[in-house]
Amino acid sequence: MIPLPGSISAQPSRDDGEPAGSPGCVPGGLELSFSAPRSGLTVLSVAGEIDTLTAPHLGAALDDLLDRGDRQIAIDLEGVTFLASSGLGALIHTARQAARDDRRLFVVATSRAVLRPLEVTGSAQLFTVVPDRSGIPGP
Repeated sequence: MIPLPGSISAQPSRDDGEPAGSPGCVPGGLELSFSAPRSGLTVLSVAGEIDTLTAPHLGAALDDLLDRGDRQIAIDLEGVTFLASSGLGALIHTARQAARDDRRLFVVATSRAVLRPLEVTGSAQLFTVVPDRSGIPGP
């Protein structure tokens, strides 16, 4: 992958400074990282384009997010510049699994690239969409 001027590849990290076991940058340029900003909440941050090439990597990271067992989970899509139907499918699968497990799932998103596909497909109702991480209520 050729880095663009001014771009920095996200490294796996947690807010407490410990490695989080994140996949990092995957083929296709998708960047994935986990953080645990507080007890009981894990956030998966995603940056780049979610398309047919990168959606399987997103799906694997979402499975990891679910496996962590927190009652509240969030997917931060602020860095996503394109969301194809394959990525939407992975998000919907995660929303359904979280609902089955009686867990709260939040999606952080404000860009049209993310919100529009959620709205036109009606899948926005599966998530609690918030404009930033501060919109995620405490335990």
